[in-house]
Amino acid sequence: MRLPDSKPHLSLPRILEMNLGFLGLQFSFGLQQGNMAPIYSYLGASEASLPLLQLAGPMTGLLIQPLIGALSDRTDSRWGRRTPYFLFGAVLCALGLFFMPLSHSILMAVSMLWILDAGNNITMEPYRAYVSDRLNEDQHEIGFLTQSAFTGLAQMLAFLTPSLLVWAGMNQDWVDTHNIPYTARIAFMVGAVLSFSTILWSIKRVPELPLSPAERAAIAAKPKGFAATLKEIGSAIRDMPPAMRKLALMSLFQWYAMAGYWGYVIYSIGRSVYGTDVPTSSGFHSAVLTNGEMAAFYNGVAFVAAFAMVPLAKRLGAASLHALCLVLAGVGMLWLPHIESKALLFIPAIGIGIGWASIMGNPYVILAGAIPAERTGVYMGIFNMMIVIPMLLIAATLPFYYGPLMHGDPRNVLTLCGILMFCAAAAVWTVRERNAEGLTVGATQHD
Repeated sequence: MRLPDSKPHLSLPRILEMNLGFLGLQFSFGLQQGNMAPIYSYLGASEASLPLLQLAGPMTGLLIQPLIGALSDRTDSRWGRRTPYFLFGAVLCALGLFFMPLSHSILMAVSMLWILDAGNNITMEPYRAYVSDRLNEDQHEIGFLTQSAFTGLAQMLAFLTPSLLVWAGMNQDWVDTHNIPYTARIAFMVGAVLSFSTILWSIKRVPELPLSPAERAAIAAKPKGFAATLKEIGSAIRDMPPAMRKLALMSLFQWYAMAGYWGYVIYSIGRSVYGTDVPTSSGFHSAVLTNGEMAAFYNGVAFVAAFAMVPLAKRLGAASLHALCLVLAGVGMLWLPHIESKALLFIPAIGIGIGWASIMGNPYVILAGAIPAERTGVYMGIFNMMIVIPMLLIAATLPFYYGPLMHGDPRNVLTLCGILMFCAAAAVWTVRERNAEGLTVGATQHD
């Protein structure tokens, strides 16, 4: 197998180019986070049903990413190991984005979301593995935190696009016959172009490294077929490194919190700032745009914070740094529901942005240093299961306690999310790792 130190050291511009596809991919996710719940509401869905209607993301992630990860580890094609999955996923993603804002029923919107999320998930896992494949271990921090930075930039642009259209003269209340604003239609169609073109740029400008003869022989020796792929996933779960097992509890808390936040922040702002819970009202349209501006701001914070975290992660350890960032995100989520002024919403958004930058970078730094290189794809896919299972849990549980425990108030959901972020910080604090000098870093430094 190719030794890690045989990989060419990439310059920062090349690392930026190889991660440019994440800009398009995360623009798509940003559009979903900021617009899917409102689209369902415009089409007549109730607030309590929103987690169930958004099952496409976690379900496709649970089913697709581990399979794609295992398959890409075993792929040896003329186009590369990961590239075929990038391209196919990008096409599906673009189709889902283009047709989503044309939905005329909840069923059509749900169907388009399944196509969109299938494309996203087919692309996402090989992209994580591609970075680990392409970079030496001493460049993992800059590689994965650059992905985090592009996540912040892309989602900032995705959330801000509808407001930019309104500032340019479009009427925020200009809707089609199904109550979907035309600002959303344009934003999704821009996303369709961006998601495909940026991924194409990355794989053309920074292609995968050719497989070594030993790697080709190892792939050829592996059993083929669907059953073999499932067996590989099961074997990888059984042999999971201890650090990855500890990350599972952290993921449970942080992703349940993030799913709850994304699903209900607009409804919280609608009540606390605009005094409305009616989806077709002008006040609710204002809440959607305000959330877009606030989310653009915290993603801008994430873009800057991700680069600032590179030296900090090397010095403090990614686990300790991540715990601190999750605490800041938890404070922001606890504070936000109590704010009644639009301008003040941007203060707690700073903590949420720092937490989001860390979520999209530091756990992958920990993971990449803990898993065997020849199983990078399958372990990245399994790690995504730790992301989507909490999202499935919120879909399965929140509709039952939204009324009796949350009193039908989305502001209480955000309070719960803040508490869960503190729990995630406590969980990741126990993860120990080693820095480039081989010294243990993290919360407990006794070695």
